[in-house]
Amino acid sequence: MAFNFDQWIDRSHSDSVKWNKYRDRDIIPLWVADTDFASPPAVIDALQQRIAHGVFGYGHPSPELGKVFTRRMAERYGWHILPEWLVILPGLVCGLNLCVRAFTAEGQATLAPSPIYPPFRKAAKFAGRSQRQIPLRLDNQRWVLDLAHAERQLEGNERLLMLCNPHNPGGTVYRREELLAQHEFARRHDLIVCSDEIHCDLLLEPGLQHIPFASLNDDAAQRSITLMAPSKTFNIAGLGASMAIIPNNQLRLQLCRARSGIVPEVDILALVAAQAAYSDGQQWLYEQLDYLRANRDLVIERINALPGLHLPPVEATYLAWIDCRGLPVNNPHAFFEQAGVGLSPGLDFGDRRFVRLNFGCRRELLREALDRMAQAVNRLSAG
Repeated sequence: MAFNFDQWIDRSHSDSVKWNKYRDRDIIPLWVADTDFASPPAVIDALQQRIAHGVFGYGHPSPELGKVFTRRMAERYGWHILPEWLVILPGLVCGLNLCVRAFTAEGQATLAPSPIYPPFRKAAKFAGRSQRQIPLRLDNQRWVLDLAHAERQLEGNERLLMLCNPHNPGGTVYRREELLAQHEFARRHDLIVCSDEIHCDLLLEPGLQHIPFASLNDDAAQRSITLMAPSKTFNIAGLGASMAIIPNNQLRLQLCRARSGIVPEVDILALVAAQAAYSDGQQWLYEQLDYLRANRDLVIERINALPGLHLPPVEATYLAWIDCRGLPVNNPHAFFEQAGVGLSPGLDFGDRRFVRLNFGCRRELLREALDRMAQAVNRLSAG
């Protein structure tokens, strides 16, 4: 491999949110979704060149970024978009919040899967909107939406459907027929759709293809806002830049109005990093996926060998959603933290009986964390 993903980069006393949570404690942090890998050399080189310029005044996205991104959508996903459909935002989470505020009014509700990435839940709460849950069910070892259950919960005031593909947590890559069912649900109930597709480049299962929701047909395009970013793909989450793709002129105007005066423009270094990543980071991404695939296989093998734990196949992302319902503990997050492994608590996503493990780290560290988890579970079983 041209890139060394086994390289040890000490983040323990840096500005890392992930590592500072357990600073000076013997707890391996495998929680928040950034990786421990150095970003692509192309990104680092581009940033160094921009810094060497020495002037950091107000900036704006270059036309080249729009061209690079639209070309990427066409080449990777067969989705032909126009640069004018893009709204560049300083992060995907603000896009979730903007969608709730721009497309629902007081008294209207949102719909979101459960369990789900916590900012989905918080976006509705922050805006004072109710949120109906679409439960996930395990179908042939894949977490999928139970739309029939959701149908029975509707009250008629729902306005915004929030989707996540690939799904976080769980790593499901939705197939075309599943996306078409989601679209038909949205069409039947006249819902605007916010589709978080930030993990679209992190497909681990060979043969799978990411399909943007908005690419399904013209109706899907005209009722949707698609959110993407280079942050998870190229490990540049601290350089916030994300793309809202909005084909519908009116929806795009509404989101921009909701943003005005509140959400700032994107940092000039974040724009440089995004353009470099999309332009020249592809070989790095291919090798990262190979490394993550091996890490995933290791996690699945080790976790499923432990009594009381279950981990279905992870089709995408570097995040394992571990079912701890067979473990005789009240709080699996606290149990594993006491064992020296810091995971994301399932309660944040909507189910305290699960934990989420981030395997985007060097394999030696991952093995140590899995050893600690195994020792704790085996002591529990022997006790």
